[in-house]
Amino acid sequence: MDYNVYLLATDPNNPCRDVIHSRDTSLKIRVYCLSEDRFTPDENEIQLYGYAHNKLYAFETININAEDALDVVGAIQWYADYIDYPEMEILPEDPRGGHGIAM
Repeated sequence: MDYNVYLLATDPNNPCRDVIHSRDTSLKIRVYCLSEDRFTPDENEIQLYGYAHNKLYAFETININAEDALDVVGAIQWYADYIDYPEMEILPEDPRGGHGIAM
């Protein structure tokens, strides 16, 4: 079984601006702390959400390719392990209500 390797780019001035990179594909995911960051979902990208350490996180892909879409959840699970919260539940919609894009 192949496992993806993920890398993390961090902003030393803002710990809530991490970017998850796949080493082997073009997958990139920006991490937002919704209690600290303004977040407007991009309708052309995939957004997922999760709570960890009493914070709500948003995860949004960057220039997603169809072949990378299946790896998004795995990358977020890797990030949850990285922040020492492996039990993070990954949510398909913003649980705050009223913050998503109407379709």
